[in-house]
Amino acid sequence: MKKILNKIIGFRLGYSLSKWQIKLFLALAGLILVTSVMMIAQHLVNQIVEREKNTINLYADLMKSSLTNNSNADDFSFLIETIMPSIKFPVILADVDDKAQYPYDMYSINVEIDSSMSFDEQTEFFNNYIEQMGTQYPPIEVKDPSGLVLTKIYYSDSDLIYQLRWFPVLEILMVSVFVFIGYFAFSYVRRNEESKVWVGMAKEAAHQLGTPLSSLLAWMEIIKYDKDNPELIVETVSEMENDVNRLNVIATRFSKIGSQPEKKIQNLYVIIETVCNYFEKRLPHLGRKIKIVRKLDPVVETNINIDLFQWVLENLLKNASEAIENKHGTVVLSLTTIENKIIINVSDNGKGMTSPQKRKVFHPGYTTKKRGWGLGLSLCKRIVEEYHDGKIFVKESIPGKGTVFQIELNKETS
Repeated sequence: MKKILNKIIGFRLGYSLSKWQIKLFLALAGLILVTSVMMIAQHLVNQIVEREKNTINLYADLMKSSLTNNSNADDFSFLIETIMPSIKFPVILADVDDKAQYPYDMYSINVEIDSSMSFDEQTEFFNNYIEQMGTQYPPIEVKDPSGLVLTKIYYSDSDLIYQLRWFPVLEILMVSVFVFIGYFAFSYVRRNEESKVWVGMAKEAAHQLGTPLSSLLAWMEIIKYDKDNPELIVETVSEMENDVNRLNVIATRFSKIGSQPEKKIQNLYVIIETVCNYFEKRLPHLGRKIKIVRKLDPVVETNINIDLFQWVLENLLKNASEAIENKHGTVVLSLTTIENKIIINVSDNGKGMTSPQKRKVFHPGYTTKKRGWGLGLSLCKRIVEEYHDGKIFVKESIPGKGTVFQIELNKETS
């Protein structure tokens, strides 16, 4: 969410938003939304109130006409057939003393009353109802030509107005409930994600340590069985020293996660060759005969942290080799430049991935096998995109044919 908002808002402002700025923006957006809904609801309420007021005034005028000498059959018919059915709100006719007129059902509209109530109970009910109506709107007095009050019309809001007035409150309550549920849901997801990250970190540590430790065990076996060959022992000890140094490099890499690493101009050809040479000597110890093919431009340089970027390449090489299920396979690394972009492709002829797997392959904790891809590719993505301002993605993957990972870096000179 933070990245999406930074892309939407930060792009316009020209800088990245901090966490509290994003929270403030979301709070203001929510306040504006709630205020807008309340204003719209109030506008609708005002319109309906005005319409009902006009209706009751027309009803009062026709009532006055029907109660005076000026009444005619057409006015009374219009009152009964047209006006009264259009009234959707409670109306009670009272006498000059503000008391309900009897029979109550004849002198009221849209007022429900329990028919089992006694006459006194009904009288009390209607008089209390009139009192409540009077607190909401003043009664409309129907007078004869001499000014004598004939009756008073009391009315109150319709159910629609009550519903519209409560609508913003209900909406706020509903949004609050969803926010409350969402907060705990996301907290649970975050805790679950953190748990996956820790499990993934443990797997990745084992994943990283596996190669040098397996190599050391293999070198020790070679020394045991060829202890009478001095030249082989010297070469083996040299490789064992490389593996011990490798363990130190792994420890250094993990210590750099979470901090801003130092970057220098490095020759990518040399870095890729170093990683490939290291793996070529150790892949047989892992039980696979895999050929690593290089198609590299020897003069490509850019500003990177060599320890972390080697980690990315090693993860991709290790995953590519483990994706090859047959005893024989090929991993191809290419390094080219296109305009101001550096393109690194790591492809294999392994089992490939389905579309759902491609979408999840960089998620922390996601894995398609017992080891690897638990956190390695997630770390690769963080190293490439957050520490080196580049991109890493699955360029192509076909089940049964293989996968191509692509890294894009900016071609920098300083």
